[in-house]
Amino acid sequence: MDEMEEELKCPVCGSFYREPIILPCSHNICLACARNILVQTPDAESPQGGRPPSSAPSDYDYLDLDKMSLYSESDSGYGSYGGFASAPTTPCQKSPNGVRVFPPAAMPAVAPQTHHQLLAPPGGLPPIPRNACLTCPQCHRSLTLDERGLRGFAKNRVLEAVVDRYQQSKEAALRCQLCEKSPREATAMCEQCDVFYCDPCRLRCHPPRGPLAKHRLVPPAQGRISRRTSPRKTSTCTEHDLENLSMYCVQCKTPVCYQCLEEGKHSAHEVKALGAMWKLHKGQLSQALNVLSDRATEAKEFLVQLRNMVQHIQENGVEFEACLVAQCDALIDALNRRKAQLLTRVTKEHEHKLLVVRDQISHCTVKLRQTTGLMEYCMEVIKENDPSGFLQISDALIRRVHMTEGQWGKGTLTPRMTSDFDLTLDSGPLLQTIHQLDFVQMKVPAAPILQLEECCTQTNSATLSWKQPPLSTIVVDGYILELDDGNGGQFREVYVGAETICTVDGLHFNSAYRSRVKAFNTSGVGQYSKTLVMQTSEIAWFIFDPVSAHPDIILSNDNLTVTCNSYDDRVIMGNTPFSRGVHYWEMTIDRYDNHPDPAFGIARADVLKDVMLGKDDKAWAMYVDNNRSWFMHNNSHTNRTDGGIGKGATVGVLLDFTRGILLFLINDEQQGPVAFDSLEGLYYPTISLNRNVQVTLHTGLPIPDFYTIGESDPSGSVC
Repeated sequence: MDEMEEELKCPVCGSFYREPIILPCSHNICLACARNILVQTPDAESPQGGRPPSSAPSDYDYLDLDKMSLYSESDSGYGSYGGFASAPTTPCQKSPNGVRVFPPAAMPAVAPQTHHQLLAPPGGLPPIPRNACLTCPQCHRSLTLDERGLRGFAKNRVLEAVVDRYQQSKEAALRCQLCEKSPREATAMCEQCDVFYCDPCRLRCHPPRGPLAKHRLVPPAQGRISRRTSPRKTSTCTEHDLENLSMYCVQCKTPVCYQCLEEGKHSAHEVKALGAMWKLHKGQLSQALNVLSDRATEAKEFLVQLRNMVQHIQENGVEFEACLVAQCDALIDALNRRKAQLLTRVTKEHEHKLLVVRDQISHCTVKLRQTTGLMEYCMEVIKENDPSGFLQISDALIRRVHMTEGQWGKGTLTPRMTSDFDLTLDSGPLLQTIHQLDFVQMKVPAAPILQLEECCTQTNSATLSWKQPPLSTIVVDGYILELDDGNGGQFREVYVGAETICTVDGLHFNSAYRSRVKAFNTSGVGQYSKTLVMQTSEIAWFIFDPVSAHPDIILSNDNLTVTCNSYDDRVIMGNTPFSRGVHYWEMTIDRYDNHPDPAFGIARADVLKDVMLGKDDKAWAMYVDNNRSWFMHNNSHTNRTDGGIGKGATVGVLLDFTRGILLFLINDEQQGPVAFDSLEGLYYPTISLNRNVQVTLHTGLPIPDFYTIGESDPSGSVC
């Protein structure tokens, strides 16, 4: 509860809030303090029709009101405004938070004039000049009062109740309210009379007879609780004194009354039920507090870690100094002179580490204290049963909680210093090199940390990212990335270099690859990181590759539709190679003019691009016209089969590495026998065509129903 006390004190007087009001900037201030720091704007006319004197004090320059004539308002409510006798200029005082407050001035000799000249608040309070200005002592926002004066600001009943409960909790004991001198400790409370009694006063003033016999006496502690949970007072509108607050304006974020909705400035605004918004904002504040509570718990654990680091730094420093002294004492006199210099460096490093960690402890402790205070204050606010009072401050509290939670962001709970001394004394040099003796690094790098949030797979490629441990100061010359074969085999190096991110292409589909990385420097190779298993896509989605295509090829439809601007056959390949599993894709004939013979199949990466597919030994294909088809490889034509293609026809290609075969389909029917067998290696989906043909590619398709995957295929991956 002590941390919350800062939330319950006025920024002007430094004492607990008394009759707090809510400013439009969502900050709070005591009503009396608000009157003390009021100033009058220069356009406010005096009761005699003139302007305020130009010789006003300049104590409010810090409010950026250099163009205003500034006046103080005394505790009596009267200041040196126009129409009154001018009071002597008195130096202003400063509150604990640096806000200037003028001391009370003498009562003016001239009484206030008419109502329109000075507006006196109800309840006998002194008048407030028209166009008076109030500056928030926390955010320094200037606020101009309207004709209602300070009555235009809502009272913060929730804060007032929290302050009252806090002060009651600090009392050592409840005292009798009827003792004339030195009140004794109360022993009972009457719920009907709402009075605390000691035993003598109870027997004297509250005998258990007559009408008092029906009164219920309870222990003082229970009576305190009943006071706290007494029914809340009905809240009234600040603009319509006789109307109760019954709705909530969503646009203005304030409770309003029925008359405000009928004829006030909220008539066209969206409104909701007061109780519903009360529950909604309580829920939002509770959720925000849960997140902030987690941050506070992390901060406490982090402080324990930092305090342990102080002990470790001290222990490691002592141990390091002992080793250094033992080595230096074994050397000759010249080494002893160097020893003193090295000890000085170790001591400075030791002190620097302690200074950094202790500074972080101090900073984190202050922030945690503020967070804890805000949490306790918010918990007390949530206990309040006054919806309108709560909603008056809930938005500001929610923003403060979110803002405080955001301050515990990334890096806040991370140590700024390591407790290790990454220095080793090399005692091997000869005597003539003693004067050049210095600390050198003799450690291999620590194991890198894989950044899982940046590691991913896409189709048959994998991207891995890593970094050094955050507190490691050892120099790293490069990294070695290793992957297995995707089938539980041996690891192999796929990357060596200084970068901390690498993308590996050409992996097998539907395979789980194990990956690991290690760092190296001149001292050697460090330990491996943790092993990460990355799963490639089960289904191969690919498109035509414009980079490797012949220049006469024309692509559209996101590289899924292809044609040509030449009468000669031109080759284009897919952007993804295959070497494992079962794969199936189709191509739809969008245009077919003058009976050309396009070719469909697979090829190596170095296939010829300016002849029909299958003319060289790098391609395996089926070329087809409107009546028949042939299989072709290395310019050898085989297996002529009746049945051709036309506009709207579909050509399918099925590549099965488990059996090492390639076969073709036209309009979902197998075209001829198995086209090729004994296929091994890396192949790209490929076609050749001329300007008379246009086809569209379809991938990610299931294999035809008539085809059964061989038993030698362990995964059954199909695309």
